Amino acid sequence: MYYKEYRITPLQTKRFYIPIQLILLLVSFFAFSQELPTRKKLPFEPEKEKEQKGDTLKANVNEVIKIGTRKRVDSIKNDSIKGDTLPKKQPLLLDQVKYKSKDYVKISQRKKQILLYDEAELYYQDTELKSGIIILDYEKNEVYAGRLKDSAGVYSQAPYFKQAESVVEPDSIRFNFNTEKALIWNSRTEQNGTQIYGELTKKENDSVIFIQNAKFTTSKDIDNPEYYFLARKIKLVPNKKIVSGVTNMYIADVPTPIGFPFAYFPLTDDRASGFIFPTFGENNSRGYFFQNGGYYFAVSDYFDLALLGDYYTNGSYAFRVESNYALRYRFRGNLSMRFEAVINSQRGFPDYSKSNIYNIRWSHNQDAKANPNSRFSASVNLGSSSFYQASINQLNTPNFLNNTLNSSVSYSKTFPNYPSVNVSVTATHSQNTNTESINLTLPTLQASVERIYPFAPKEGTKKGILKNINFQYNLRGENRINTTDSLFFTKEMFKDAKVGVRHSIPLNTNFKVFNYISVSLGGNYDEVWALQTTKRSDAFINPTDQTEQTASVKDTINGFDSFRTYNFSASVGTTLYGTFERGKDRKIQAIRHTLRPSISYSYNPAFDQYYDEYIIDAENNTVQEYTRFEDGLFGTPGRNFASSIGINLANTVEAKIRPKDSTQTEAKKVMLLNSLNFSTNYNIAADSLAWSPVRVSGSTQLFNNKLNVNFGANLDPYSIDNEGVRINKFNINNGGSLFRLTSANLNFNYSFSSKSLEGKGDSGTDNTRSGGRDDDLFGRAQDFSDRQTFGDDDDEDEEKEDVEAYRAKIPWDLRLAYTVTYLNSNRQNKISNNSLMFSGNVELTPQWKVGVSSGYDFKNKGFTFTQMRFERDLKSWRINFDWVPFSSRASWYFFIGIKASILRDVKWEQRSEPDRRL
Repeated sequence: MYYKEYRITPLQTKRFYIPIQLILLLVSFFAFSQELPTRKKLPFEPEKEKEQKGDTLKANVNEVIKIGTRKRVDSIKNDSIKGDTLPKKQPLLLDQVKYKSKDYVKISQRKKQILLYDEAELYYQDTELKSGIIILDYEKNEVYAGRLKDSAGVYSQAPYFKQAESVVEPDSIRFNFNTEKALIWNSRTEQNGTQIYGELTKKENDSVIFIQNAKFTTSKDIDNPEYYFLARKIKLVPNKKIVSGVTNMYIADVPTPIGFPFAYFPLTDDRASGFIFPTFGENNSRGYFFQNGGYYFAVSDYFDLALLGDYYTNGSYAFRVESNYALRYRFRGNLSMRFEAVINSQRGFPDYSKSNIYNIRWSHNQDAKANPNSRFSASVNLGSSSFYQASINQLNTPNFLNNTLNSSVSYSKTFPNYPSVNVSVTATHSQNTNTESINLTLPTLQASVERIYPFAPKEGTKKGILKNINFQYNLRGENRINTTDSLFFTKEMFKDAKVGVRHSIPLNTNFKVFNYISVSLGGNYDEVWALQTTKRSDAFINPTDQTEQTASVKDTINGFDSFRTYNFSASVGTTLYGTFERGKDRKIQAIRHTLRPSISYSYNPAFDQYYDEYIIDAENNTVQEYTRFEDGLFGTPGRNFASSIGINLANTVEAKIRPKDSTQTEAKKVMLLNSLNFSTNYNIAADSLAWSPVRVSGSTQLFNNKLNVNFGANLDPYSIDNEGVRINKFNINNGGSLFRLTSANLNFNYSFSSKSLEGKGDSGTDNTRSGGRDDDLFGRAQDFSDRQTFGDDDDEDEEKEDVEAYRAKIPWDLRLAYTVTYLNSNRQNKISNNSLMFSGNVELTPQWKVGVSSGYDFKNKGFTFTQMRFERDLKSWRINFDWVPFSSRASWYFFIGIKASILRDVKWEQRSEPDRRL
């Protein structure tokens, strides 16, 4: 048994430890049971005012300034309250704010504002603001900008506000970043070339802007415009439209009676559909009219369509359909179809007449990058022969002198494998507007195989007569139609169509003799297929009337037939050079003369097997030979044997000119005579008149290739009898000269301008789109209200801003064309044609231009078609006046209108039709 011992100790009070324990208990209680929440960050941490430029206020999701609304920062990440329905606020700033100013930047925590003073700039998202003073209230999310006022009371540093692509330059602005609404005082903005000034502007959002007492104009100077439209209230949708209430037009701050109860102006950089405002006028024989009015369809980025029309109160009318199309790197072109129903005078009057005329123009060009092995192109100009002469639209006035209409539509395809083959199909049209005859090929098929050298080595050069032997194969097939204007587009035009095919195989070779003489030998084989031939019957006496003689009968035989021909040729030629040195110290240092003489021989056998005979009178006294292929497309087989020698001499003359610049060492080469050719033939097989006339032709270019000179003449060695028929007797043996000049012609073409004299390129004109010449010698076809004729002149105006109203150098251009023709084939000894045409334009000042197109006929002693042109540039406006003073197309046309395309329909036109005479 164990016993435990207990010891009894007296009790004691621990006075020192009790206070310590109580203090520790209280500290632990306040440290854990009553924990303070995390201190919430202030909306804005105060910073020192900074004066340096480029100061940037940065923000992120954990910092202060975020635009939108404020967001409460919870101190406890895991909130015990579930399902809180209160919406969470967005950060105060949504993007980085950058700012700077020249004077100082003041940040007020109490007012929650940032103040920028003197040349202040603020950038936020897509907003850019520059002004004398800027105040940013980041609690209301608003910004205010205004001008600075100096001690003299002068304002400066007006605000510049840009949001996206929209720019406003007001006196002051107030803008809210949340609602994107703004109040703008005395704003200035530009929309698609239109300057807009408003006393008070209210910006609802990016899409709608309301302006009170707004001025809008296309003038460059908004503070002092030449003209403007004043609207009490307008609604502006940027890049789309302007809709206004009561609007008045002011010219030089003077109100005009021109006003509108409301107005609509489209604003777009792209093409937009819309009405084309017509031109109004009066004609003596057709009454009142409007011209060139209609509607424009901006169908897509690839093509457009314009429907235009004319109408006269006497019943005459016209329609035009015009379209432009383009596909980048593929093709581009334009199409124009015009129809006019022309009525002269009134029904019941003796001079009443009615006619329908039309014209079709089509141009198509394929880009060279589209397909290297195939190509399609078109150039069409066809219609009524009298279209340009009888048209009632003045746009066709300069084109009424056109005598021919030509068209061509072709497609070609190349097969590049050796030997390569090229195939083309072409439809052509040629129309004489005087005779009204039309020639068509529907279609023409051509095929050719590239030149083949059967004996040439695979590598190395081809030398010698054998290695240079080569041949080709060419095919040409036509379906040719000859018709008249009245039968065009009718089934009768196809009745007399002719079809034929020609196969040709040329065989050639060439070689050199003595290293200086070139010799070529060749032959040609032709085979012609025809689907129709001709048969002639003998003449006979009518059995019912023994005295009446009946002519021979010509019948057309349908069916396949063909003939074959061949010929041989040879030529020998060389090149001779002669140089005349004059010394390097002379202006003309040397003259070089190049001669290329050549002699050729051709052999053409007679193909009598293709000829027959028929009797042309009833007494069987006269027999005539004919071939059944006489109406064929590719000629007839030769009936007469021909063995002829051809002589040709070609000359060129050039010079070396000392350069004007002493630093240049090489002399400049100048062509004095581009060509001077003499050619004739001698027929060995002919029993008389063996020599053919000598043909002389030449050309040259003078004055830096600005003056083109072409000349030609025919010299006949034989004389003529009293009836003008050539006889087998040389003219020199008949008391005359060695040669008899039977005809000669001379042409001059001179085109130069002030730009060309300064070494710059000329700016030519183009009237081909309306069916005229590619120059303005016959005048210009212009519609001053047509946007395709005159584009916006913004670039030109910018260049003219730095040019004085009067200057020493006056831009000008001049075109001259002179032609003279001499005839003496039958001793008539006369000038058949002798006329001079000229066209010039002078820019008297940057605002004044005048031009004239005319000519003089020295034979008939009278002026040719004359057109005078006047143009006045009034900065935002344009004045044009065209005048044809005489001829059957005597008329005038006056136009004044705004140049900018958005207000192109604000115009006034007056014209005199060609029926009025002076």
